[in-house]
Amino acid sequence: MDNSKEIILTPEGKQKLLDELAFREGEKAEEIKAALQEARGFGDLSENAEFDAAKEEQSQNASRITEIRQILSVAKVVEDNGKKRSLKVSIGTTVELDDESGKKTKFTIVGTTETDSLNRKISNESPAGAALIGHKKGDEIEFVTPSGKTKKYTITAISR
Repeated sequence: MDNSKEIILTPEGKQKLLDELAFREGEKAEEIKAALQEARGFGDLSENAEFDAAKEEQSQNASRITEIRQILSVAKVVEDNGKKRSLKVSIGTTVELDDESGKKTKFTIVGTTETDSLNRKISNESPAGAALIGHKKGDEIEFVTPSGKTKKYTITAISR
């Protein structure tokens, strides 16, 4: 993981990582430990596929635990500051947009580790996210998509 890059999380994103960490250090680690003990009971470890699979799973779990701890150690959590009067697009805000044809779309801006396109959560570093950051309701924004298309939108609402 690149330690020089700032990681930004919403409070929900941080909690999700804390929950995953607790699961991996607790329940998941116990499952793997039990699988290793069971596989040892099958005898010769040099030709024991169950043992090899459990060791691999243990290694992957340990790697993910290390990754989560690293993210949490450097992550900056953006909080809702409670100001509503001139809300600007920032990480943690949901933005409603109209395109030139009047079609509406809605995104939540999140840090890169929380990106989830299926749930309309876009990274602050994506072309759309970067173009939206700092703007307010009524602003027109324009950006080029990864496929090379230029998109123009008007911000119709911003909420937390």
